[in-house]
Formats: sequence, C-alpha cells, structure tokens
Amino acid sequence: MAVLLLCDIENSLGSSVVRDLISIDEFFSLEHRRRYIALLKGKVGLTRRRAECFVKLWAYLLLKQQLELGNIKDEPVKELSLPEGFVACTHREANELFYAEQDRGSERAAGMMIDKLVALGLIEKEFDGNNICIRICSGLPGINEFTQVSESVELFTDSFNPRTDAIPVATILARNYDWMNKKTTAAPQRIARILRIWAKQYSKGMRVLRRCDNQDPVGVCVLYPVACESEDNFFLPPSKSLYLTINSSQTDPFKMAKAGDEDCTSLFIRSFEIDSKYQHHHNYCQLLRDGQQTFINMQADFPNLCDLYTLVIHPSVQALALAMGFQKTIQDPQVSLYWMYMALDKYLALDIEQAAANLKLN
Repeated sequence: MAVLLLCDIENSLGSSVVRDLISIDEFFSLEHRRRYIALLKGKVGLTRRRAECFVKLWAYLLLKQQLELGNIKDEPVKELSLPEGFVACTHREANELFYAEQDRGSERAAGMMIDKLVALGLIEKEFDGNNICIRICSGLPGINEFTQVSESVELFTDSFNPRTDAIPVATILARNYDWMNKKTTAAPQRIARILRIWAKQYSKGMRVLRRCDNQDPVGVCVLYPVACESEDNFFLPPSKSLYLTINSSQTDPFKMAKAGDEDCTSLFIRSFEIDSKYQHHHNYCQLLRDGQQTFINMQADFPNLCDLYTLVIHPSVQALALAMGFQKTIQDPQVSLYWMYMALDKYLALDIEQAAANLKLN
C-alpha cells in the first residue's frame, strides 16, 4: 500500500513529527491483518470486505493516535490495542484507507461503510463540530487471545458423527457459502439435514477435523461417490449443481452410488472447509492427508474410482485446489463458478506438504 495519508496526519498534528514513510502495511502487516479478518468475518452481517475495512480502520486510528502522542515504535505491531477514546477521521481519510488500491470508491462510499460498521456495533461515531470522530468499541471479544489459542489448539481427523457434528459443521459451511451473495442464502438447519441423509447413505467419505480438547469439529471433508447416471452434471454449468448453497425444494442433482457399484468412477468433493479461526497450513495438510487415506479406503467399496471433481465456490478453495494440481474445466456462463478436475491416482501420489508449501492462505 502507498504511504497512508501522511499529509493528513501531519496537518492534524501541526508539525513534522512524521518523518519516515509509515504505511499500514509497515505498522500492522498484511499477514496479521488477515488473521484478524479471518476471526471477524464469521460475525453476522460482517462480510469479508467489511472486515477488511474495519481492521484497516482500527490499525489506522491506532497509528494516528500513537503518532499524535509521540509513542510510535520502530518495530511493527503484531496485535492491535484499542485507541483511547475517539480519534478524528474524515471521510477523505476513510476513502483513501478503504479504496486506495481500487478504481472504485468515493468519500460517500467510505461514509456508508463507516455507517455499516457502526450498525454492526464495531465502532462508534460522533461529530465534534469540525470533524467526524471514531472510537473502536471496547466490547469486542478477546480477539488477540483467541487468535493465539486457535493457533496452538491440537486437532485430529475423525469420522463424521451425524448425531453430534451435523449442526456445528453445517454452521461452518453456511458461513463459507454466505459470502457469495453477501446475504444469508444457506440455512444451517437445511445443510445439517442433508449431511445426515448423506451419512445414512454412505458415511465412509465424510470426515472432520476435530479439536483434541473438546471434540468439537472445526473442519470437514465430504467425498461423495457419484452414480454413473449423474456424471453428466460435471460437464454442465456448475450453477445447475448448487445444492447445499441455496434454500430451495429442488432435488439433489447428484445421485449417490451404492457400495459395491463397479460402474462408479467419479468422486465429487462436495465440501472441504476449515473454520476461519483454524485455517493454518498444518491443519490444511492434516485434512488433505486424511483425504488421501479416505480415498484408499473408499476404493474397497468402489474399485474403479479414478476421477476427482470439485466445485469452486469460495476463493480460498480455488487457491487450495490449484496448489494440489486440480485443473479448471467447465466455467459457468452466468456466475463466477467452475468445475475443477484431477485424476485420483495423481492425488494419491502427491506429497501434500510439498504441494502446499507455497500456498497463500487468505
């Protein structure tokens, strides 16, 4: 990011206290911002874009106040503390902060974003007669402490338990699907019902990533054996195969193959999600390795499995699939969705850690 509004800060201070080129990236790195964004984006009504703007605003107000007080340090911060009280921030500053790296944006748009953050209870806003002043709400959960805990919690892979896992897993999936339309379209109770139906039909392909301390599932992988009469769906627009992501009475476009079906050659990775608080490289690798073993176990029931398909819905899945070696096949003409394919034998031969070494988690 370019140098962030140094002239505004200097003018507000009335001195040349800002001598170094200080940017938000230098003060609070992109890596640490992403960690905060991942924790915040699950809050109801808080899309990823709003979370990004909030974290940038928080860092900017803290930086501005520390400059005013002369407390700026040479080293970047790893955790954001709360600024003391209200800090002046014009719509011009907010526009530069939120939209500097984008073609679109305006002071009006920045003001609307601030109002949205106020409505979500993340900030408070007041007008002192000359300037708009903003305060980061002190009622936020202990985000710094929670981040440290989520990184240190030990996880293990396990079979999906439809009695205890359906609701928490459905909640994770709904949260990841909702980003697409920026409104609630995937009802957790409907997803939970579908997961239980699938588990009753064939549970061997349903796996979870579970916390060691309380057994709660924080990730899920659903490997769905596809009956041969449903394989045509992989060559049709992907939007025709959306099922978990929408609330409707439509029937599942994919029929599940029954164990022992020698005509079953295709596996559909219907879900691969990890709760945003646990999206670390080692957790992804753990669930991916478990997937390899699960594929091998499923081959005993479906001896002719050879094709893997997945439907890319969330951008994070795209990066992961490309890193593993999946290739794009059918692009949807109406929406930003596409099928991806990989030969099962190639996936089984993968060195997961090596393939994921350069994966950029966002």
